[in-house]
Amino acid sequence: MTEAGNAIRIFVDADACPVKDEVYRVAARYGLKTFIVANSFMLVPKDPLIERVIVGAGMDAADNWIAEHATPRDVVITADIPLAARCVKAGASVIAPNGRVLNENSIGMALATRNLMQDLRDSGETTRGPRPFAPRDRSTFLSALDQAIVRLKR
Repeated sequence: MTEAGNAIRIFVDADACPVKDEVYRVAARYGLKTFIVANSFMLVPKDPLIERVIVGAGMDAADNWIAEHATPRDVVITADIPLAARCVKAGASVIAPNGRVLNENSIGMALATRNLMQDLRDSGETTRGPRPFAPRDRSTFLSALDQAIVRLKR
């Protein structure tokens, strides 16, 4: 385990996260403090390492809380690309629920794609949403989370 001020933590953008149970299992295996951040009450396991953080109802309240707390020793789980960009900038390891790692090399393209799709939708264009979450995504996520933690522990 790392020293208290240098401990690895996990932050979960929890409102629509399909891999919370996987995060709980991995966090327990490594003994990592995990913050489940949401706009409303959410059941979490009764475990001293898991902390539920309920933020205000503001538009980006959960995102702001996570971005303000994320450091280079943390892992952030989110599908929110602007939040991911803020956390990458803070030096955190960022993983989407489908296992996609978002880092300095990939976040620019992810933001550009997101902005392009938003512009198309704003102009009335019909676009497809993300593909449905699949069992393979869960496996890819678990692998990416494990790799991020192992890398941070070095």
